[in-house]
Amino acid sequence: MTPVLGVVMLVHTAFDRAEQVIRHWVSGGCPVVVHVDANVPARVYAIFAARLSDLEMVKFSRRHRCEWGTWGIVAATQSAAELLLSSWPGLRNVYLASGACLPLRPIEELQDYLNDRPGTDFIESVTTADVHWTVGGLSEERFTLRFPFSWRRHRRLFDTYVRLQRRTGLVRKIPDGIDPHMGSQWWCLTRRTLTAILTDPDRPRLERYFRKVWIPDESYFQTLARRYSHRIESRSLTLTKFDFQGKPHIFYDDHIPLLRRSDCFVARKIWPRAEELYQAFLGPTSYGAQISEPNPGKIDRLFSKAVERRTKGRPGLYMQSRFPNEGWENGLTSSPYSVFQGFTELFEDFEPWLARTTGARVHGHLFAPTRVEFEDGQPVFAGGLSDSTALRDYHPRMFLTNLIWNTRGEHQCFQFGPRDSQKVIWDIAKDSHARVSVISGGWAVPLFRSDLDFAELRAEAARLQKIEAEHLNVLRSYYAKARIRIWSMAEFLEEPMENLQQVIAEIAAKGSVRIAEAPRLRDLSGFGQFLQQLRNQGMQPHLIGEFPVNPPSDTTAPPRRKPYLVR
Repeated sequence: MTPVLGVVMLVHTAFDRAEQVIRHWVSGGCPVVVHVDANVPARVYAIFAARLSDLEMVKFSRRHRCEWGTWGIVAATQSAAELLLSSWPGLRNVYLASGACLPLRPIEELQDYLNDRPGTDFIESVTTADVHWTVGGLSEERFTLRFPFSWRRHRRLFDTYVRLQRRTGLVRKIPDGIDPHMGSQWWCLTRRTLTAILTDPDRPRLERYFRKVWIPDESYFQTLARRYSHRIESRSLTLTKFDFQGKPHIFYDDHIPLLRRSDCFVARKIWPRAEELYQAFLGPTSYGAQISEPNPGKIDRLFSKAVERRTKGRPGLYMQSRFPNEGWENGLTSSPYSVFQGFTELFEDFEPWLARTTGARVHGHLFAPTRVEFEDGQPVFAGGLSDSTALRDYHPRMFLTNLIWNTRGEHQCFQFGPRDSQKVIWDIAKDSHARVSVISGGWAVPLFRSDLDFAELRAEAARLQKIEAEHLNVLRSYYAKARIRIWSMAEFLEEPMENLQQVIAEIAAKGSVRIAEAPRLRDLSGFGQFLQQLRNQGMQPHLIGEFPVNPPSDTTAPPRRKPYLVR
């Protein structure tokens, strides 16, 4: 019987698998012309050709040196296609495949599918304006700039020459009659269309142009098919999937159900050692009368989820493969947590009170300069986290991430202040899981109760206020995603119970817990005079708010200012 479907196969590696697939095509009645990359050693090529010498329907074309992104791949395809068409005049369709391609359905089904659609060319061919998969910033420019250097071997020359052309405005003229199109390299063309492309009178002129186009195997046939085809189905019959970096997905043994579900005729790129996969699709298969339409869309959702998992991952979980990329994480931490600033300074028993009231895990100052203050003074906490400041400060962000990840299911609370290490403030501010409550100026209470010389107090107060002011600027920034509440100390003390209720409502499991008892407020008698003395010494404690120097003699309350919420 005269064959109606021929195969051009480009091979450069995994020759044992390529031989398996070639024999499978031939057993289905398809002649195969093989092109072996000229980079393959002559001895390896000779052995490969000798092993296929028993097949009369297999021929080898003239070899070209093939390198990704260069003209050699197109030249190899041209040579093999010319040999195939001249050797088997009865062919009606030519299928382009690689040594890493694997037929997924019986060859008879593919032949019947093409017979039912005579004169149809299956080649992905879209205008550059509609291309959404290009990676690296070169779409229209691949047709208007020159690319004489290899992107892989001479990357610096490649990039430098592109920048030079952009800077000087050097633009190539697209040949008349050519409307650049792009698409997958893997196509199935009719004999008529492929012959017209190969015998085009303008072929020398078009080749001169496309030789300097970047990745011409994705544009040469895709463009010229638009010139000669009577009917184009702009899609490939070969299943190809690419990741977010433009690299092809590789299929392994555990992808067998996935590949079957796609109903595609051929898939690439197959891992050479996927033994079960090759056995499943190259073994005996049932051939039915009903020919289902290839539908790679059935598995698109899984690939989209895979890309999302690879680029974002699970919230708060970092993997080595994704770690170096800033901002790729799907949330800095895995679950909500609370940060309190100024509360332990203002209340005597704030930490045990908060733990009793909310049932949360309440730590001290985790970023204190001397040691990590885990709950109850533990030296080692969940997940083997040490109270060593050296280990914590090696990577503060990862310390916080590990703390929240290792305690999933518990709400973590910790104290923070201007005396602590400030390396983590941006991470907290940009973390949507963070709940930050700040009583600005709380740092002044320990100074007020200390026995330091007043000159030292003044210098320390100025230092702490400067640090806290910078921290508040971070919390108020445009990039902050945490849920943030900020009070000055004076504002907080106007309605302490109401403000505390707002704080615990976010933490308590049911969210409707009412405060039955309040933490003990530290004795602030004389605090107003202390602040005035700081002012008299030239230090303005503006973050604390307005405290009267002497307690008011009347009961008139000052105007109330509500706390504000920064989202």
